[in-house]
Amino acid sequence: MKGYVITILDMPESVKSAERCIKSAERVGFEVEMFPATTPADDPAKFLFEEGINTKDFKEVYSRFDNCIAAFTSHYRLWKKCFDEKEPLVVLEHDAYFVDAIPNIPVQGVLSYGAPSYGNFRTPQNLGVNRLTSKEYLPGAHAYGVSPDAAEVLLRRAVMLACPTDLYICNKNFSFVKEYYPWPVEARDTFTSIQTEVGCIAKHNYQKDTQAYKII
Repeated sequence: MKGYVITILDMPESVKSAERCIKSAERVGFEVEMFPATTPADDPAKFLFEEGINTKDFKEVYSRFDNCIAAFTSHYRLWKKCFDEKEPLVVLEHDAYFVDAIPNIPVQGVLSYGAPSYGNFRTPQNLGVNRLTSKEYLPGAHAYGVSPDAAEVLLRRAVMLACPTDLYICNKNFSFVKEYYPWPVEARDTFTSIQTEVGCIAKHNYQKDTQAYKII
């Protein structure tokens, strides 16, 4: 199994973060390569329409619409890769940083490796694989494994249920979402290409005057 880090190739900040992700993975013996991100310039709305996916549930105050559906499309394309190649893989976002090795256990369904990246959450009570309990939805879609059979379901149900990726992969929609604890991957982000200012304030305690966290 290997990892693919979604990277906006024409955004230097994204490439730099992805390179950091790859190096952190190498230190714990895991192979990761860049995966070219879908961006608004690629017309993700058209792509999703052709896949039969309605984008109405992507409209929210926390994210920029075109950027949000572009991010979902990047994940969707990796699910297709997983299903087509019949091999499990690890989906990573460019802000993912490995603090420990991913466990050498088979991925069945969706297995989140990422520490919650925002908001309130519950710490799992047991070490190892747990039912998703930190949140009812993926606690930031920055690091998770997916198996081919789960990828097929993710693709199929997107037609009716598609919404921002972390909210889409949730206990309500899927019975096979689990998480590994202690979390071996963190989100170390200093910028966003998706969130609005409202989203940054809600998720990252963003303060406009300091620019410690940038909106790109």
